[in-house]
Amino acid sequence: MLRAGWLRGAVVLALLLAARVVAAFEPITVGLAIGAASAITGYLSYNDIYCRFAECCREERPLSASALKLDLEEKLFGQHLATEVILKALTGFRNNKNPKKPLTLSLHGWAGTGKNFVSQIVAENLHPKGLKSNFVHLFVSTLHFPHEQKIKLYQDQLQKWIRGNVSACANSVFIFDEMDKLHPGIIDAIKPFLDYYEQVDGVSYRKAIFIFLSNAGGDLITKTALDFWRAGRKREDIQLKDLEPVLSVGVFNNKHSGLWHSGLIDKNLIDYFIPFLPLEYRHVKMCVRAEMRARGSAIDEDIVTRVAEEMTFYPKDEKIYSDKGCKTVQSRLDFH
Repeated sequence: MLRAGWLRGAVVLALLLAARVVAAFEPITVGLAIGAASAITGYLSYNDIYCRFAECCREERPLSASALKLDLEEKLFGQHLATEVILKALTGFRNNKNPKKPLTLSLHGWAGTGKNFVSQIVAENLHPKGLKSNFVHLFVSTLHFPHEQKIKLYQDQLQKWIRGNVSACANSVFIFDEMDKLHPGIIDAIKPFLDYYEQVDGVSYRKAIFIFLSNAGGDLITKTALDFWRAGRKREDIQLKDLEPVLSVGVFNNKHSGLWHSGLIDKNLIDYFIPFLPLEYRHVKMCVRAEMRARGSAIDEDIVTRVAEEMTFYPKDEKIYSDKGCKTVQSRLDFH
């Protein structure tokens, strides 16, 4: 009996090791090895074992609200609105077993304020491999949709790409970067997928997440932040209601927003317009410290100050906000 049990365990181990070796090359071979292991043991689950060697789309995988909250609070600086809204929106959406539509977020603000960084944090909290996941898809306007004369082609390709990937994984995440450089009309191709339909051509998009990243509206956000500062009010007093209506209207009427006269706004299919506030001197210093920690370096406050002081700030008279946010912190730190 003991010898038989030992032999069975050895065979299973050998099969699983073989599966691991070939996992990167041929999924069919992996399946055969796992199937054999399951037949021998009588209790191994095909999905459980297969997903140890290949990335799987697990619809039941819960979102850890505490982990997401910690990531946002420790890695994102000066963005109280983005932290609050993204945390509530994502946790609420993922806790809803039967959402009526996909979650659609539109992130706005000048470069270097944290939009791309937040999309990375969100991706990592939804899928362990983050932006490298097979279920997280990044579109860059200037790379994937460069030619204005090919709008119809791009619309068709976009629909096919999203349909195919949501069919493979209902929890797919789609990130559209540089929305302000996207030719008008392209994004409206995905309008049916964002609407309140149970299915579109046999596919349900209700558990997918769409995230738009845009510099459009940065001027409107800065104006509101500056008005608060000049009135002697703290930036933390700025509420979503102070900016979201202005952003949605401003982006809708901006020919260079990628959402100009878009049905996505007209039909209220974007769930949240999330403003990223311009960063102050103190926030730049936080970014420098975070980058030093990420490099495993001891925090040297003299270097932190020097890097922050090398940045340029606006408006011309007050010099409150970094004109590049934290975007050049990494490269500037290389010189110290």
